[in-house]
Amino acid sequence: MTINKFSQMIIAALFFMVFTFCTWYEGSEILDRPWEWKYSTHFTHVNDDQTMDADDISSFDYFVYAAKFKPLFPFFMVLAALYFIILTGYILFKRSMKKMALFLLGLGVLLLLSNGFVSHSPTVGGNIFQAFFLIGGMITILSAAHYYLRIPTGFNTEI
Repeated sequence: MTINKFSQMIIAALFFMVFTFCTWYEGSEILDRPWEWKYSTHFTHVNDDQTMDADDISSFDYFVYAAKFKPLFPFFMVLAALYFIILTGYILFKRSMKKMALFLLGLGVLLLLSNGFVSHSPTVGGNIFQAFFLIGGMITILSAAHYYLRIPTGFNTEI
């Protein structure tokens, strides 16, 4: 791995951590909004049926709340994570175009499935993430097709 790729990974990881902290901080606003607990505390409801106190809310629910109502930092967090994942895949599979195509195809399908999870959200953040996952999934699948079609066919076309 070159120093260029290594520095890109470090920078992407640092951005991811900063955006994660900012998202977590913005999502902690859910503690002051008990009327929203029924709709935004999905991780808390896995363990309990009823949230009675602000201390019972899971930290993961902060991210759900922030993604629904304050989507700027969650969007950047997902973007940094996606960049890190694609860069890791490129580093691992740069010698094999077929493996890189399969990696991008799997990532594109995962993004399209994520689109299905947020497609019924009535919030601004849900609509932003729906568009991002849909467009990102399509671009990733098209990139996978591009990598697959660039696989050499076995004959030399150079003059």
